[in-house]
Amino acid sequence: MDKRLDKRHKRQVARAKLHAKTSKPDVRTHEQIEAAREASRPDAGRGALAKFARAVRSKLTGSKESPEKTDAAEKTES
Repeated sequence: MDKRLDKRHKRQVARAKLHAKTSKPDVRTHEQIEAAREASRPDAGRGALAKFARAVRSKLTGSKESPEKTDAAEKTES
């Protein structure tokens, strides 16, 4: 019984090796990888999430103006 199971296992392993795909190395430059990451990010210009993102960004940069004030100023200038 063990010999039969052993042979079966060997056949399964051999078949699996034939169908296995090896991954290819990423040959892009660092700049290309960064550009691809930036392009795949969601658009921050729309929706409620955009308002939150602008608020967080302004806090990180140390801006004292709130995003609502800048939006209101742009609307009045138009």
